[in-house]
Amino acid sequence: MNPLLAQAWKRALDELPLVAILRGLTPAEADAVGDALWNANWRVFEVPLNSPQPLESIARLARRFPGAVVGAGTVRTEDEVRAVHAAGGRLVVSPHFDARVVRAASWSGMVCVPGVMTPTEAFAALEAGAAALKLFPAEMIPPAAVKALRAVLPAAVPLLPVGGIAPATMASYLAAGADGFGIGSALYKPGTAPEEVSRMARAFADAWAGTVRA
Repeated sequence: MNPLLAQAWKRALDELPLVAILRGLTPAEADAVGDALWNANWRVFEVPLNSPQPLESIARLARRFPGAVVGAGTVRTEDEVRAVHAAGGRLVVSPHFDARVVRAASWSGMVCVPGVMTPTEAFAALEAGAAALKLFPAEMIPPAAVKALRAVLPAAVPLLPVGGIAPATMASYLAAGADGFGIGSALYKPGTAPEEVSRMARAFADAWAGTVRA
């Protein structure tokens, strides 16, 4: 990973380790939704590639928020990695583990967070160059399973459950060893007003802060 990006990634996770998954975001919405997130102290923005004109939204967010780590989700091929990189993205998130995708992102100096469910997938992803692990779908990975994974994985590897996470469920995952979360439809759905994004972003940030203090 690019050293400057490594610093930005670590800083983002240290400050608020919540990834905004903006599935369905349009380029016309990107600035206002990004502002709502940035002002609530979110620093990691993911636009899934099955959104309308995702590369344009990624480019807009990357230009507007140079201090954020901006990139794409639902990345499945090496060509998609290259397209995200060309658009200014610095983050590649996948729903699955594919060593070719992880290596392509790593070679491009990007943050790569593949989806995994098992220790076998997790260790293979780390060997390929993953910067963190997306535990997906979290509905199928309860806190007890996170605790078991945490016991065998390197302590420095961030574990980020994704899927169905709500403010009320964060504490049990954190206690089990999670390091942060990806937040999707509970934060943003297509057409969600920026004011509502702001409200939910602050609710999740407050829940995270309260969970950490507890």
